[in-house]
Amino acid sequence: MLRLPDVWVWDFWLADDGARHHLYYLKASRALGDPDRRHWNVTVGHAVSEDLVTWEEVADALAPGPPGAFDDKTTWTGSVVRADDGTWRMFYTGASAADGGLKQRVGVATSTDLYTWHKRDGPVLESDPRWYERLPDAQWPDEAWRDPWVFRDPAGDGWHMLITARAAAGPADQRGVIGHARSADLLRWEAGPPLSRPGAGFGHLEVPQIETVDGRHVLLFSCMAPELSAGRRERGARGGVWCVPADDLLGPYDTARATRLTDESLYSGRLVRDRSGRWVLLAFRHTGPDGGFVGEITDPLPVSWAPDGSGLRVDGGEPMAL
Repeated sequence: MLRLPDVWVWDFWLADDGARHHLYYLKASRALGDPDRRHWNVTVGHAVSEDLVTWEEVADALAPGPPGAFDDKTTWTGSVVRADDGTWRMFYTGASAADGGLKQRVGVATSTDLYTWHKRDGPVLESDPRWYERLPDAQWPDEAWRDPWVFRDPAGDGWHMLITARAAAGPADQRGVIGHARSADLLRWEAGPPLSRPGAGFGHLEVPQIETVDGRHVLLFSCMAPELSAGRRERGARGGVWCVPADDLLGPYDTARATRLTDESLYSGRLVRDRSGRWVLLAFRHTGPDGGFVGEITDPLPVSWAPDGSGLRVDGGEPMAL
């Protein structure tokens, strides 16, 4: 478990250099008092582990950029991949003070060792109004274009990015979609239409991840109850980490079929292989028994497919009710 006495930690992503797991996570001082203030007082922390259980904190990876930069207010959730030339690329979410932190863009930083990161000037990708909701017309508190999850094309033809996004049309509380972009070289990116449809009952689908677990594709995302559609809430739906079986890594993803993997005590779930090759889930502890914010990252939770194939479940647990 990663619990730091002086800071809250929440959304995170991982990289594996073959010897150590590298954990990158959003962090903010507990001295802020109110955990809701953490989003605007954030840096990207870094810890390393050989077993996903015992973590050694090292120097922070990223911080907001200088005044005038697209990320001068925040550096938020992302992912790390290794390029063909052996360098590492961290794709992350940035927001600027000039936009009041409301317009989200994707930036990139590079590293040769996963410890020292160098940002590229300016964003590499913004939302495209042909498909995605944008300010000033957004029917949501912000222009959602965040949490980039980058992975290699299954056929070896470049790279793909999944993005937390909102469709340009549809009921305001059901516009959450999995945005999509592709690149041949990890430098130049082009947005395309979403890989899921609006109208599935989600206002947003945060921290998306696609993996192949025991030979079957599965999409993970997170959504809390307040961001579910009114219809889902009226039917008693609750939030947490969600999963959707997929026929193809590149979708389309039928998010209307999503089932919960965890309840709202956990959020921002990530699938990762441990050193034995077993698939496990890490998540951050969102709320404790008293309902208060916790801000720490769990030990690995083994997962497997539910017998009916409807989704994943945490081993030893029952399938979660919607």
